[in-house]
Amino acid sequence: MIPAKYDSLKIENIVASGAVADSINLAEVAARVSSCELNTKRFPGAVLRMDEPKIASLIFSSGKVVLTGIRNEEALKTGLDRIIRELKKAGVETYETPRIAVTNIVCSYDIGRNINLNKLVITLNLENIEYEPEQFPGLVYRLGDPKIVALLFSSGKIILTGGKNLEDIRRGLDLLEQKLANVL
Repeated sequence: MIPAKYDSLKIENIVASGAVADSINLAEVAARVSSCELNTKRFPGAVLRMDEPKIASLIFSSGKVVLTGIRNEEALKTGLDRIIRELKKAGVETYETPRIAVTNIVCSYDIGRNINLNKLVITLNLENIEYEPEQFPGLVYRLGDPKIVALLFSSGKIILTGGKNLEDIRRGLDLLEQKLANVL
């Protein structure tokens, strides 16, 4: 049974995206920002990597950005502020308020006991499950509401993805607790 408190719930990655400007001259930014890489033959955007907080951001000429590697909301704010500062230093006219939103949170969780995945496949609704142990050692379980995908492993480890906030993730875990209660 999953404990009421989510002690082992850990954010592994937050992805946020949105617009920071109407347009961005990527060549200019790459030339002026030392931690920015641009190779348009390989990728249509620039990659700006930060060490503190450790975030990678994809910057596109449309003014849109994608930030990944974020571990918490504070890192998102700090990283976004730094990206805006770097873009302004490179001559980009950014929005006063960037239009950035979290698009995906990936969390890990440990229920603290093994899971019999074969038994789980038989017990749960097959429409929402993908389990091919010859291809991948985990069971993929798609929840409808909240729209979360859970990867369950026989070790009791679970990866949850698709949530836009921690409340979605916790609701997904609550739903999983109900489904797993009969199997564990």
